[in-house]
Amino acid sequence: MRFIIRLYLALWLSAILPPNAFSQISTGSVAGEYHLQDVMETSSAILLKPDSTFELFFSYGSVDRKGTGKWQVDDGKIILNSSPKPKADLKLVTSKAKSGEHTTVRIRHPDKQILPYFEVLAKSPDGDQFGKTDAKGYVKLPKVKAGNLEVFFSFTPERFSAFQVNPEDNYFEFQVEPWIMELFVKDMSLTVHENGLLGGHPLIRGNSLFYRKVN
Repeated sequence: MRFIIRLYLALWLSAILPPNAFSQISTGSVAGEYHLQDVMETSSAILLKPDSTFELFFSYGSVDRKGTGKWQVDDGKIILNSSPKPKADLKLVTSKAKSGEHTTVRIRHPDKQILPYFEVLAKSPDGDQFGKTDAKGYVKLPKVKAGNLEVFFSFTPERFSAFQVNPEDNYFEFQVEPWIMELFVKDMSLTVHENGLLGGHPLIRGNSLFYRKVN
């Protein structure tokens, strides 16, 4: 008899309650600040705001980065999405042929301190050439007919910018875009656990990282 009563009660509740009623998460219950735990030499935090926007902070050594976007609850999980990642972190502003025995690439940015931290790969059928920028943002490579240039920034190792260029040109200038240090996330999934969130990170391997709620 008790089994029949419990079964009847379960069927009655399933009829009057919406699907996933017991697994629904309210925005107010999870809004707050969460700090990444147990990752050596790395600091990161997620701020989930009640208005469904978020801020993601990351610090490693002297590198500080930030991302923003919107979060939502989907099937019992917190899903973070920033604005779509731009195609490139630099803009090609000059491409021309010049006399000389080198292929020269110049990186321009008002903050001179970041200029030595770029790397350039010139891809050519005759062989690829690779070089790093000097303190003034210049890279000089042996002259090649490069059809493609790839530019890497040391502080954003998760991505690079690729450009198709005229193989007859050997002088290129790039302007750094303002979002070069920004963190972008797509469908970053976090599960609500006691005292925090469990999930991944755009710059750290693993899907079981723990973020402890601090307020």
